[in-house]
Parts: sequence; structure tokens; C-alpha cells
Amino acid sequence: MKIIKKSLFHSALVVLLMLGCKSKAEKEVAVVESSKKPNIVFIYMDDLGYGDMSAYGATEISTPNMDALATGGVQFTNGYATSATCTPSRYAILTGRYPWRNKDAKILPGTAPLIIDTTQITVPKMLQEKGYATGIVGKWHLGLGSGMVNWNERVSPGPNEVGFDYSYILAATQDRVPTVYIADGYVDGLDPNDPIEVSYKENFEGEPTGLDNPELTTMKWHHGHNNSIVNGVPRIGFMKGGEAAKWSDVDMADHFLAKAQQYVKEHKNKPFFLYYALQQPHVPRTPHPRFTGKSGMGPRGDVILEADWMIGEFMKTLDEEGILENTLIFFSSDNGPVVNDGYYDDAVEKLGNHTPAGILRGGKYSLFEAGTKVPFITYWKGTIAPGKSNAMVCQVDLLTSIAALVGSDKTGEDSENLLDEFLGKSQNGRDQLVLEATSRTAFRKGKWAMIPPYKGPAVIKSVNIEIGNSEEYQLYDLENDPSQKDNLAKSNPDKLQELVADFEKIRGTGTGEIEDLELK
Repeated sequence: MKIIKKSLFHSALVVLLMLGCKSKAEKEVAVVESSKKPNIVFIYMDDLGYGDMSAYGATEISTPNMDALATGGVQFTNGYATSATCTPSRYAILTGRYPWRNKDAKILPGTAPLIIDTTQITVPKMLQEKGYATGIVGKWHLGLGSGMVNWNERVSPGPNEVGFDYSYILAATQDRVPTVYIADGYVDGLDPNDPIEVSYKENFEGEPTGLDNPELTTMKWHHGHNNSIVNGVPRIGFMKGGEAAKWSDVDMADHFLAKAQQYVKEHKNKPFFLYYALQQPHVPRTPHPRFTGKSGMGPRGDVILEADWMIGEFMKTLDEEGILENTLIFFSSDNGPVVNDGYYDDAVEKLGNHTPAGILRGGKYSLFEAGTKVPFITYWKGTIAPGKSNAMVCQVDLLTSIAALVGSDKTGEDSENLLDEFLGKSQNGRDQLVLEATSRTAFRKGKWAMIPPYKGPAVIKSVNIEIGNSEEYQLYDLENDPSQKDNLAKSNPDKLQELVADFEKIRGTGTGEIEDLELK
């Protein structure tokens, strides 16, 4: 260890001496080139399905910039989010911990308190300890504050208290209030003479809603989205005030891109971590006019094209700043797809032959494959050899894997070291994985998928998605039946018993006997 430290010290001296003889421009290049630690970027989509990218089989839509990551890096065919909804997946990707271990890791209202313990390890906190600058731009949806939030003062704790030096976020989702950006805890552009009030219980006197004032809306609600109206869009929750700070929906993608590009330019001369969390194709789908109608599939298709363009522009920035070959990129989505998720926006009517889930069964909210199997790509120009991988990997594994990359001994509770898999050096992957959808859990082991019995409807009718509920056990051979059409539970009792026992061991409930697993 001492020899390594001396070597690094002498290398640093040589670099410093060389810098003294170079121009300012050459110095900047030399600093970047001398860095041994790669920049790390998460590009995280919102509700992008396994079949929504042309690299993953889509034929009705073209995503050239996303595809460039896939063809230039490792494209995983068995890459998973931990959960079939957004908040739990976002909790896991940052903490390396299964979200079902945290009772609060559910879809959150915009007024929910922070659900990440400020004392626990996170990806950005671990990277801070290794000398990284850390930033988040985009969707947060992990709660803010510790109780009742006063949006007119600094909102804390939040991203800055769990490891991010810089944060520029929307608090929850684009369809929830408050409809404002938050910069390092402060509402961006807030007029102190027009304070913000937010409630998820009752409306403020005199404020119009989508339910009572449909004539004021430009987007009609289908289910659940009928409270305060902002920019003609009815939202979830009630909000009053803060007019100057309210975002422009059609400019949101451009706005976040500009912030992400600015972050890269300002931090290019030292190792940085950027969590770039796009809002597409989550509802409300509000493409900028230059993308409107481009997909032929309505706003959902248009915002996928918009997001693809944003990613292309972001990649150009990395290249132009001379740091593309020193940047490791993870690209994925927080959960599977949903077509109608609360608004009449022609997503269903104009879907045509496009299948957002590809050949997979289910979608967002589902324990079937399409709920959690998502596009998953690692890209590092010049370091990762292009190729496809069948290794089973999960977003929960990023913390421990990245820690291994940067020389940290930190690990996540449920996070495995799959660095070789992410760098394309191994196709082993993890052997088993517990997956979650709306507080229900299921199990993957090898080529097998097991879904325990759950009470409740088999289909959420409002979104037309099978969610995996059945009074019987379900067992699927994913290698031979990726669409999960043939339930093998009764014909393979020994395999079922094996998976239930392993599942119970991880979950910490029951004895491993099938009859001990309660119907929920």
C-alpha cells in the first residue's frame, strides 16, 4: 500500500511540473487526463418500457441516441429495477437496499418527508468520501423535509443531506404539486410576496380544480388527476400561490438538460457523479412544440423522442468537453411502461403496433416481468467493449459495484458487486432477486420467476395492466417462456418449493414451507 501511495504521489508531482510548462487550455486537458477516477452518470428514465427502445426491439419508434448507448456499451437483456413503481426504485438505486425493507418507500405525495435516513450510506455520499463532486438534476420523488414543509423557506432534509453537493429537482412528479423547481432546498424563482401553500387533503378556497372547472383545462383527466390546475393541466394535490416560480411543462426537458450540461461544464476538471433523472415518458406528457406530432403515437411517443434527443445533446456535451472517454454511464428506467396513466392524451388510441412492454407481460404496477425488467445499459467509451449480456443485474447493485470501482469499502445491504458484469467482463450476474410492486413482492432465481398468491384484482382496469395477483402460486420458466404464459407451479412442485424457501429466507418470514406463505 505504501508503494502505491508513493507512486501516486510521484505521478502527481510529475503532472504538476508538466502543468507549469503548459498553456491554460493544455492544463485543463492534462488535469482531466491525469484523473484516475472516472466520472459516473446515471441517466434515469421515468416509465420507459422494455419495448420502448428500438435497440430492444421497438419497430414503430426510433431512439437513435439511446440506441447508441446500447450498441456502444453493454446492453443487458435481464436488467431490473427493484420495483414496478418509481419511489421504491429510486430509493434502491441510491441506497443499495431493497425498498420493501422500508415501509415508507411507496409512491409518495408531494408533501411526504424524506424517506432516506440521512445517516445511511448512499451512492453520492460514498462518492463524496472518495473525492467526487455529486449532483442531481431532474425528478426526485423521495420526499423532502421531516414533516410539515414550508415551501417558502429552505426545505430540508433533502438531496443535499443524503450526499448531493448540488441538487436541482422537481419534488415529486410532473403530475403532482408543488409544480416548482427546487434548487439546493429553495424554490427557484419564488416571489416572497406570493407564498406557496400545498395540501393533499383539501383545496384552498377559491382555487379552481380539474374536477369542478374542466373548462379551464387543456388536458383532460381520466382518473385521479383532477385537483389544482397548472398550465391547463389538472394535477394530483392542491396548490396556491408561487405563480412566478411555477414551471413551464413544455420547457421542462430543455430546462433539465441545460442544468445537466452546466453541471458537466463546471465540474469537468475533477471526478463527478451526476444523477440525471428525466421525467419522460411519465404523465402528463407535454412535449415541446418542436417534438409535437413527431412520433405519430401521440404525446407519449413524442416525449420518448424528446428524451432521446436530450440524451443525444447531453452526450455531445460530454464529448465536446473532452471527458466522454472518462465517463461511465448507467442508463435505465425506474419501472415498466403504462399507456393511460391518468389523462386522455391519445396514448391508447395512437399506440398502433407499438408494444411498450415488448414481449413481456404486465407493465407498471405489475409483478410480471414488464413491471421491473427495463432497458439497462452501461457505456464507457474506450473501456467497455460493446456487446449484449444475459446476466441478471439490478439497480440495487450499483452502490456496491461503483464502490468497488472507486476503491471504497462501502456496500449496500442488498447490493452485490457486479462491477465485472457492468464493465462487460463477466456474464455471471446475480443468482436471485426479490422484486416489488405496490408492497407485494415476488422472486427471480436463475431462469425462474415465482409470484406468491395475492388477493385483489388481477387487472388494474383504469390502466389496463395485469398486476400478477392470483389465488394460486405462479411459476414461470423465463428462458423458454419470457412472456409468462404457462404457469408451471403445479407441474414443478419441487422447484416451486425451492424458490419459496429461498424467497422466505431473504424476506425473513415464514419457515420456507409453501403453506406458511400467507395470502395477502
